[in-house]
Formats: sequence, C-alpha cells, structure tokens
Amino acid sequence: MAVTRADVARLAGTSPALVSYVLNDGPRSVAPATRARIEAAIEQLGYRPNMSARSLRMNRGHALGMVIPDGANPFFAELSAVVEAAAFARGFPLIVGNAAGDEARERAYVSAFIDRRVEGLLAISSSWESGIADACAAADMALVAVDRIIDPGRCAHVMCDSLAGARIAVEHLISHGHRDIACLSGPHVSTADERVAGYRQALHDAGLPESVVVRAEFGGAAGYHALDELMSGATTPTAVFVTSDLQAMGMLRAAYDANLRVPDDLAIVGFDGIEYSRYTRPGLTTMVQPTRKMGELAVELLLKQIDTGSAEPGVVSLGAELKTRGSCGCADEF
Repeated sequence: MAVTRADVARLAGTSPALVSYVLNDGPRSVAPATRARIEAAIEQLGYRPNMSARSLRMNRGHALGMVIPDGANPFFAELSAVVEAAAFARGFPLIVGNAAGDEARERAYVSAFIDRRVEGLLAISSSWESGIADACAAADMALVAVDRIIDPGRCAHVMCDSLAGARIAVEHLISHGHRDIACLSGPHVSTADERVAGYRQALHDAGLPESVVVRAEFGGAAGYHALDELMSGATTPTAVFVTSDLQAMGMLRAAYDANLRVPDDLAIVGFDGIEYSRYTRPGLTTMVQPTRKMGELAVELLLKQIDTGSAEPGVVSLGAELKTRGSCGCADEF
C-alpha cells in the first residue's frame, strides 16, 4: 500500500499537519528537532507526496505548458524535447500542445492550459497577433516566448539571432563566388522575416542586387515545389538561401529530380541545424540554432518568473553557427 502522511506522522511521533508544514515549507514553522524526525521518517518510509492532491490545494497544476506551431517539424520537436528534459530535471512535467499552424487551435491550447492552471507557459507563436500575452496576463500566468516574437515589452523572449545568422549564410555563398543568390523564405513570422532581412543585408553590403524571394510554408513539400518558381525568373540563380532546413531538404530532392547538380549547378544553404540535415546527399550546409541553450534558458526564465511573480520583458538573442557541408561546395562537417 502507498505510504501516507499519517504513516510518516506516526513514525515521527507528531501530527499529519506538521508533516504538511515540512513538505510545503509552511505556512507555520516547525521546530528543528521535529523537522529532523519528520525528514528521517520520510526517508525511511520512502514517502512521496501526492502531487495531484497538492496541486488542487495550491490551486495550481504542478506542470508547465508549451505551445509549438508544428509538431511534425523536427526543429520544434528537438526544441520541445530539450524543454521537456530541462523542466523534468527541475520537477515539472511538460504538457505540449501542437497548434499545427492554426491560430485558432493555438488559442484553444492556451485557453486549455489556463483552465488547467499550469504553472507557466512557453510559447512558439504561429503569428504576430496571437493574443498569448493578453491571455496569460489576464490569468496571471507566467509566460516566456521562444523562437518567435510575441511582445518584447511584456514578456521574456529567448531567440536565435536570425538576422545575423542569415547574413553569415549568404556571405558564405558569396565567398564561393556566387553573385545571383535567391531566397526561399517561410511565411510572415518574425524568424522568417528576420532571415530575409539578413539575406538582403548581406547582398547590400557586398554590392550585389537582390534576386528573387519566394514565400512558402515551412516544410519539405514547400521546398520541393518552390524550385520551379525560383529557377523560372528573368535570371537563373546559382545559389539559394533557404530559411528552414526542411524546405532546403525538399529543394535538394527537387534539384535531383530536375537533373541539377548540387552544388555545381545550384548551391543550397539552410537554417536550423536539425539532426536530419547531416544525412542528406550532399550534406546540407546550414546555420545551426543553439537549440539546447534556447530551451534550457527559456525554462530557467519561466521558473524564475514563477518563483518571483514578476516577468523580465525583453529579448535574449543567441548566435547561430555555420555548419558547412557539400550542398554549398565545402567538405562535409558531419
């Protein structure tokens, strides 16, 4: 049978109420000698508090929530895995809601997390005007934005410096001698827009004209079908900067099907650094996001807000690292 607080109290020779005060660190103080007996009894019996019952008494769910825009995208899957591990290590289970690119579904998940009174929310928003900050503020729920901008004036953000990373990627293509570099972007979310801005900045700084910019959904199919549009303009690009690895992987397959040699006929550089990017042929050159640092820092900031009851608005921006492989003409860095 499960060990109860009453069992702990009997072994310690005290009351269940005092056991509760020790476990919850209050609301009343416990004499040091009594506390020592209770802690010894807890250890001897192997007692574990009933977290569900405790959460009801505290009027909070002892868990964190996380909303991601696409559970099928390996980048978001990898990031949420890092967040889950960091949260679990600190004693918090993580509940993940997959918005699947649907803002209404995203709002529904946020409402569900609020209704279930999770301790705090980590959010990768599907749009600029998601209303997440308003909803969390109204519910007095801690909020940290990850990867995409929500409202820097109202909550903490943990981001990769997409603009600087894109600039580095395009400068690398320029160093290979490319002068007509196209861009395949994702939809209008903050990360994609910043990567397009970095692409344009690198071309401007090099005195090169902007080539075609195509917008598409993040995903392999979008990258596959975008190749025709990119190659059918007035000029034919010799290189493409792609704002996500999944799109870039789809484009690699499209190039193969179109009998284009990568990188001889078309060089391709992606952005994200997902695990699968190293297994393409040729290997995909990509800007690797600091996924582990982003996830762990986001959890740290969220728990700090939960503990202190106050947010620290602003943006923490972390740098991406260029990983060169065969798709740009470099030797593979596995």
